[in-house]
Amino acid sequence: MDLLLDTQVLIWWDTNDANLPAAFRAAIVSPANPIHISAGTVWEIAIKRASGKLSFSGSAAKAIEEHGFLSLPITVRHAEWAGQLPAYHRDPFDRLLVAQAHLEALTLLTVDDQILRYQIPHLQAH
Repeated sequence: MDLLLDTQVLIWWDTNDANLPAAFRAAIVSPANPIHISAGTVWEIAIKRASGKLSFSGSAAKAIEEHGFLSLPITVRHAEWAGQLPAYHRDPFDRLLVAQAHLEALTLLTVDDQILRYQIPHLQAH
């Protein structure tokens, strides 16, 4: 199963945080599951770190590479789809992840209930 990690899940993975659900940890470590990280996630980390809203040590791009994750670029199709989504979630980064998961047939790993209102493929946290 091809997985897409949301920003919080990536941060928990990178910091080995105990808040990362065991089901997510098992899926990420499985060699059968390619792990994708959106360019939007890296952008979100950079913006929130610069504004003091988020702490992420080092380079997010380098962390993705070191973990062996795959970079997922943002395409115009992703942007267009994200802009047409119902306004269940106002965060543009999360809406982008929804669009990417849908268009690229990826299973999203998130604990954000607002994202899950879009009924995209996702892994249950529990």
